[in-house]
Amino acid sequence: MIDRANHVPGVGRWRDGKTGRWYARHRKTGAMIDLAAFPWKSARFLLEVARLDAKVAATPESRPGTLGMLKTIYQGDDAFLELADRTRRDYLHCLDFLKPIDDTLLKRFDRALVVNIRDAARKKHGRRFGNYVKAVLSIIFAWGVERGHLAANPAEKVRNIRRPKGAPRANRAWADEERFAVIDAAPWSLKVPIALAMFTALREGDALAATKAAYDGATIEVITGKTRQRVRWPAPAALRRILDQAPAHTAVTLAATSRGRPWTASGFRASWRTFRLRLEAEGRVAPGLTIHGLRHTVATIMREEGFDLRTIADALGQKTEAMAGHYASEADLDRKMTGVVRRLDRAENKRRSNLSNLAGRRVKSAPDGGSAT
Repeated sequence: MIDRANHVPGVGRWRDGKTGRWYARHRKTGAMIDLAAFPWKSARFLLEVARLDAKVAATPESRPGTLGMLKTIYQGDDAFLELADRTRRDYLHCLDFLKPIDDTLLKRFDRALVVNIRDAARKKHGRRFGNYVKAVLSIIFAWGVERGHLAANPAEKVRNIRRPKGAPRANRAWADEERFAVIDAAPWSLKVPIALAMFTALREGDALAATKAAYDGATIEVITGKTRQRVRWPAPAALRRILDQAPAHTAVTLAATSRGRPWTASGFRASWRTFRLRLEAEGRVAPGLTIHGLRHTVATIMREEGFDLRTIADALGQKTEAMAGHYASEADLDRKMTGVVRRLDRAENKRRSNLSNLAGRRVKSAPDGGSAT
């Protein structure tokens, strides 16, 4: 939640809806201000703001018409500040990578330069990072076009780097035997958040943050952290059994550590990794399982069972059917198409039967029992 009523010029302040913690960012530099060290509107806080203002005047990033200027203005805008915490961190990682070219004039950017930046990012950190840097550039440029900083978005038509043939797919869907092996062997501290992701396709962060109030014994309802979409699932029977049988704890969240405390993201990932590697060593799961892969798993199962992309998008809390198609891209449609063919066979037989009945009625209605034609 952004604080607009009690603002300080040049500084954005907002409160995290999940933790209740307040954050502040200096708009022109994009620097975070530690509100524990610099309490809001205190003398120390105002001196820190003044120091950051002076820093802007001395940096080349403040030059009008440069990428650094556009980045700085964008980071102070609600379009950036209202992003989910994880998304902001990912964007900042990309923006930090771009710092060496902050002094580049915006008018110098064209598709060829964006491709070179994308490829440099790939060389440094891999294909996915290269594509992400390109995507973030496109978002910032589009934001700048709307505000008159650029005439056109030079990254708009730059393609992603394609995944090499034969390369393992990131966040692949889990096989059935892997799902059952994991959920059966997981300790309760891991079983609950994994089950939330496995049966309702919640992202890892949403599964960890879901409060006890999100489950009423029959349904799960959350507002997703990334897209702010409302997702409501009648809890599947397997999930209800797990949530109803889970040991009691005092944490406000459904998922809790073995000590009954809410999970941190890093703590959960460390525990999940240890557990996953043990199952890999025992040959019970194949390498490559991720919690995010369970979103692909749910979408894949729904696609194979014949659900349309709009329904899958609603289930996953996605705004577009295109993203639902991405998550369901691994679906084996043989099962679905077998059912389709059975329905077509029934329809064909029904049509043939109807035609035969119609022909029979025509013969009976012909004079003297002759042909109606």
